Amino acid sequence: MKTMVKNTKDAQVFRGDSYQLIVNDITQVLKRCIQLICWFKLNSDSFSLAGKTSKSDIRVQLGTRLSIGIGEIAYEGKNVLDSDGEAFHLSGRKFDQLNKDDIIRLTTADEKSNEVFEMLLMFMNSIIRSWTRTQAETIFQFLEKDDNTQEQVAKKLKMTQPAVALSLRAARWKEVEKGINYISKELEKQYLL
Repeated sequence: MKTMVKNTKDAQVFRGDSYQLIVNDITQVLKRCIQLICWFKLNSDSFSLAGKTSKSDIRVQLGTRLSIGIGEIAYEGKNVLDSDGEAFHLSGRKFDQLNKDDIIRLTTADEKSNEVFEMLLMFMNSIIRSWTRTQAETIFQFLEKDDNTQEQVAKKLKMTQPAVALSLRAARWKEVEKGINYISKELEKQYLL
């Protein structure tokens, strides 16, 4: 998580199972969130309640739900947990309203935009929820760098390029990526222009 932020103080874990981070580039926020979702799916089999591998070993399914608040940061504390502002308030309020099917929720001060984002994310969430571990691993690597190609991901994962293409197609990545690109462009129009 700390590798996804410019400054390590911008990512903190608290209460054992909660975390907060600041992503300064709003065009990257959805990509980083999807990477976190993939990371949790990839690491699910790594954790067990018993602590050792045995027949009675109980595996823990890891997952995450994310509430993204886009807005001003009024006060920047010594770390993200001590900071305050509109982004934190929007994120916190909407996190408390997440339902069991929500994986990602994105909120801005513009209610009209929020309605469109909520609808798009509802479809994206339904796709993301169905990803397999292999699909999550492929997408995680694909998002590591903006200019990653299928060939580069294949080499990193010791797969063939057609296997990467098949994994992305099965994960319906093209549809998710279109949603990411649309929301990112809308955020850019609202906040950067």
